[in-house]
Amino acid sequence: MKVTIVYDNTVYKKGLKADWGFSCVIEEENTPTILFDTGTIGSILLSNMQKLNINPASIDEVFISHAHFDHIGGLPDFLQVNKEVTVYIPFSCPGLSGAKEVVSIEQPYQIHENVFSTGELDGIEQSMAIRTDRGIVVIVGCSHPRMEHILGAASQFGKVYAIIGGLHGFNNFDLFKDMKLICPTHCTQYKEKIKSLYPSQYVVGGVGKIIFP
Repeated sequence: MKVTIVYDNTVYKKGLKADWGFSCVIEEENTPTILFDTGTIGSILLSNMQKLNINPASIDEVFISHAHFDHIGGLPDFLQVNKEVTVYIPFSCPGLSGAKEVVSIEQPYQIHENVFSTGELDGIEQSMAIRTDRGIVVIVGCSHPRMEHILGAASQFGKVYAIIGGLHGFNNFDLFKDMKLICPTHCTQYKEKIKSLYPSQYVVGGVGKIIFP
């Protein structure tokens, strides 16, 4: 499994552009390639993808965590260059057009054999759970729902061992004590605290960072 951050508040690899928002590309063997969220500005998203040698045409599906501008703003520009995608949106997300198919998700949902949505939690946001040989990798957009809800929903698919994405104001740090990989990005307010508590599990994010969880 490979996760490449293509949109984030910070830059990991020189020559790429940071901006407020989040997006990553998820590649898993025998599974369609998924773009998780699309950041704020489409031109930045597409430029970063180009510099990382990720062809938009190689994306099979788009997963939108929630309808805030910094996660869905780049979608219209992306759909201008690749309309042949299925887009998974949370139930509360306004209707969109321009994609091959749009799937609205309210309850926990199996997207592929090893890829799941937690379903829309707390009426605002869905997260992705990916089953691997080591356990569940959770990809989050902003973690607006309570982390207990996110991890509880993801745990129905297996034992959670990694989390990647925006953690917002999350501060119940004991919930991460059994995590083997923690990569806080985007809106996370307590990166340094998480790093100090879990230095061996902590992974620095940023545009261009490639993670093999």
